[in-house]
Amino acid sequence: MKKLPITLACGPYDRMEALSTGVINPEGIDLRYIAIQSPPEIFARMIKTNSFDVAEMSLAHYLISRIRGKFPYVAIPVFPSRVFRHGFVFINSDSGITKPTDLEGKRVGVQEYRQTAAVWIRGILQDEFNVDMNTLQWFEGGVNTPRAEDQDMDLRPTKELPLTIIPSNRCLNEMLESGEIDAYFGARRPDALHNDNNVTRLFPNYRELEKAYYKKTGIHPIMHTLVIREELFIKHPWVAESLFKACEQSKKWGIEQMRFSGAQRIILPWLHDEIEEMQALMGEKTWAYGVEANRETLETFMKHLVDQHYLARVEPIDKHFTPIISWSE
Repeated sequence: MKKLPITLACGPYDRMEALSTGVINPEGIDLRYIAIQSPPEIFARMIKTNSFDVAEMSLAHYLISRIRGKFPYVAIPVFPSRVFRHGFVFINSDSGITKPTDLEGKRVGVQEYRQTAAVWIRGILQDEFNVDMNTLQWFEGGVNTPRAEDQDMDLRPTKELPLTIIPSNRCLNEMLESGEIDAYFGARRPDALHNDNNVTRLFPNYRELEKAYYKKTGIHPIMHTLVIREELFIKHPWVAESLFKACEQSKKWGIEQMRFSGAQRIILPWLHDEIEEMQALMGEKTWAYGVEANRETLETFMKHLVDQHYLARVEPIDKHFTPIISWSE
């Protein structure tokens, strides 16, 4: 039987390496893996030009667009990007911010207000540190370089925001360093963090806070999922399951390669100590795929979207992901 040709655009991640190199082959699929370093490039090409059959996608963009009823893609419960975010809250030390609630009333930069990382950070600051997000003034633009082009403006909250789009020749990094904004948070670190200046983290002990957050909630924040063109899924529903299984196998292969102790595969001198710490904290839930294994994480994220006026209500999460019939979670 002839295999179905499928293009998949995703980052060059270790958990996807076996797929991208052909070590793992999805059943019934002739896969062409297109590795793209920049997630926003993948998102834009999928959304604007429908360039791929399957692609990595912002979790926030997916859920907002899907629930608002205007997104011709459906998600497979594979999560290629996850990042703890306590360490991505940056402040100007001259701003008077020494604790989370000091952010109230301040000027805060974000690359995109709807960015998944920003949604998680706002949710964590509100739920875990009692920060009143309604008091913040928002400034949106490029982080370390000016934003190259206008972003889609259709995914705004239903509630009006005190949000300013910064000039096209400015970036948030220089505005944070100069004190024109008091704080910044998002997916990228500002370059000024590496300089000997007044830009620092709000949480210097972020690693301990992130581990405590995981122990308390069981949440390892999901940034991205995979989406498949809905018309393709309707015509060939088995493709989603085949890709899910292959992604799970690829992830396991990546973990096995990482754990190989005969030679250092990754440029990280204390890698195996890191692996042991991760295993002790997360156990079998390390980078889990599937809806059930991530139900609390996904429902918490949807709650954040409701709190931040993107969605009207928390919906059943299962309806927004392809069913994985043969997968025992």
